[in-house]
Amino acid sequence: MFNIQEQLKLLPNKPGVYIMKNKEDDVIYVGKAISLKNRVRQYFQSAKNHPPKVQAMVSHISFFEYIVTDTELEALILECNLIKKNRPKYNVLLRDDKTYPYIKVSVSEEYPRVLKTRNIQKDKNRYFGPYTNISALNETLDIIHRMYPIRTCKKNITRMIEKKERPCLNYHIKKCIGPCKGNIYKEDYTQMIDEILLILGGKQEELIKRLKKKMNEASMELNYEKAALFRDQLRSLDSTLEKQKIVTDQSFDQDVIGLASNEEVTCVQVFFIREGKLIHREHYDLNANQEESKGEILSAFIKQFYSNVSFIPKEILVEEDILDKDIIEEWLKKKKGKKVSIKVPHRGDKKNLLEMVKKNAVISLIQLTKSIPQNKKISIISELQNLLRLDAPPARIEAYDISNTQGVQSVGSMVVFHEGKAKHKDYRRFKIKTIEGPNDYGSLEEIIKRRFQRGIDETNEIIEGKLQINDGKFMVFPDLIMVDGGFGQVSSVEKVLNNLDVKIPVCGMIKDNRHRTRGIAFMGEEIILNKHTDLFRFIYRIQEEVHRFAIAYHKTLRKKDMLKSELEEIKGIGEAKRKALMKHFKSIDSIKGANIDQLQEVKGITKGNAEEIIDFFKK
Repeated sequence: MFNIQEQLKLLPNKPGVYIMKNKEDDVIYVGKAISLKNRVRQYFQSAKNHPPKVQAMVSHISFFEYIVTDTELEALILECNLIKKNRPKYNVLLRDDKTYPYIKVSVSEEYPRVLKTRNIQKDKNRYFGPYTNISALNETLDIIHRMYPIRTCKKNITRMIEKKERPCLNYHIKKCIGPCKGNIYKEDYTQMIDEILLILGGKQEELIKRLKKKMNEASMELNYEKAALFRDQLRSLDSTLEKQKIVTDQSFDQDVIGLASNEEVTCVQVFFIREGKLIHREHYDLNANQEESKGEILSAFIKQFYSNVSFIPKEILVEEDILDKDIIEEWLKKKKGKKVSIKVPHRGDKKNLLEMVKKNAVISLIQLTKSIPQNKKISIISELQNLLRLDAPPARIEAYDISNTQGVQSVGSMVVFHEGKAKHKDYRRFKIKTIEGPNDYGSLEEIIKRRFQRGIDETNEIIEGKLQINDGKFMVFPDLIMVDGGFGQVSSVEKVLNNLDVKIPVCGMIKDNRHRTRGIAFMGEEIILNKHTDLFRFIYRIQEEVHRFAIAYHKTLRKKDMLKSELEEIKGIGEAKRKALMKHFKSIDSIKGANIDQLQEVKGITKGNAEEIIDFFKK
């Protein structure tokens, strides 16, 4: 039995980290201390001296652990790591990093890619962000890929060169320089990546000088095509720089941090200033309690935020003195390799700049409060990625289902969810053409083959110049396929994809005996879902939506067949007159109730036709 009072007596008078746990062994708070003995004891002294949040936390503490460190700096680093790993309930937390996208430059690869990711790993790659404005991130990626024709595929370049495999669509439409063709020097590719790193690091001015020099050299050598390429890159950079506001005449790098909060959320706004220009701004939400001081919140934010970023500026401006300022500056200096200052400006241009950031924090707070549902959708996508252990968040999900009545009028449906939202314009419906009778597996194989073969064909037609990119309806492939059913349906889909050499993860949405969502079939394993989570509700919605879409199409076809068979039994009423009648009256009941004059108002319906119609329905 853990005796808190006895354990308090054993605490050492040394720096370290303490870990508070509840009776379920969950970590509920992590803190650091210069003296573990003094700091931890304070929690268990008179409760009336504590704010409500601390009182609530202490009431849930069943036992605590501690780790002794040699220095306070080591304690701070350990505290950051433990908070990130355990995400304790009572710590001030920056929303889970996995919900914020980063730009990743995969410098560990022989031919690096530049891509969006929410999965930060401790590897040799470079990460820029986090971004809360997805549009800004996508615009940045678009500019980079417009300027530099680097690869976006995951293929093994060395193997492709050795086997002389066919390059992808991007090479043919000149969006990729094609390292897989073996016609580019690695040094040239590396130079492109170095320039991209300058852009992402806010060093566009340095890059512009380089590009101007290259352009002039190419012109002197009469290589006008190459000079034109550098000119176009300069124009793209100029358009980017035009959006960057000059906010200070000081030519060093700064981050300016403002804070705003309400009862629902706390918002931190960061302006990233490089060489006097505002190159970017982002806002981040925290689950801080309103009882915490601005200094506590800013301190927690700085520790969590700068533990992940790849660049730390020379100066950080905040609106209030933060806790542990000296030790945090020492930590940042160690990460950067140079001195880093955290300052609270009280007058002059820096004070005015900070006020501007605080105003923007208030605006972002209002917008953030309204957008909480969308943030939750992004979080769910990341949760699904983690559950299925996917390499990246499944931004585009396609779900499939089959509907028929005892094998008659079999149809298939495809619904699409992008970033957690239904993308109705991409929904597709399929009439089953090759399968007879109630064969769901065969029907599913047919629609999967038709959908992905069509996508492959469109890609080839674009490469051959027979089709424009905007005319492709099936060329965009999903990051994840979901089917209504279990392992049998998953196996059917995987068999077709393997035959087409398409690599996309597939999972099944399993229902229980009462036809309610139960779990996911994936990689030969059934994953049971907790019915009280947002992820369960998301999967349930996808399953219900694809089923609804299939049933709706099936009912439409049955209704058309019924109408077609009923009206075409009438003498003199062919397909054209049937369509005209339905367009005019909208329903069979309206046609039944019409008189001769009303029927003759329909184009093509003669008096004789009208009499035949009335006589038919009387019988």
